[in-house]
Amino acid sequence: MANLNKVFLIGNLTRDPELKYVPSGAAVTDISIAVNRSFTKKDGEKGEETLFVKVVIWGKQAESSAKYLSKGRPVFIEGRLRTNSWEDKDGQKRNAMEVVAERVQFLGTPQGSSNTAPMPSEEKSSPVPEIQIDEKEEKKPDKSEEDEVPF
Repeated sequence: MANLNKVFLIGNLTRDPELKYVPSGAAVTDISIAVNRSFTKKDGEKGEETLFVKVVIWGKQAESSAKYLSKGRPVFIEGRLRTNSWEDKDGQKRNAMEVVAERVQFLGTPQGSSNTAPMPSEEKSSPVPEIQIDEKEEKKPDKSEEDEVPF
């Protein structure tokens, strides 16, 4: 059976990002976003609910997020779900679901900013590899292929 663990969220930051470094030196930022959902009830009345989601961002994306994001700023998150388990001070086992970001895209403009310079709209942990095409290997269509109509 196939498995898929993928999350796409758009929401607003509920607080400023918290940048930390783990002992290995890797950057990690925790953010919390509010995701709103509008719906219509059975009786036709409009309803709205807000879901608060904890998001963990690692590496270069964590540093950029801490630098450019602030409370209230809209953000797009692509990532995966993870469950944290721990024992609280009373010995009770606790669980919490969070999103581990694989891609963070800043939306809108920073609050209080009159600067028209573009903000980095997307940060990725690893660069996209460039594809080199050898012109000699590029297939040239035959004369017969050019004259044929595909329908």
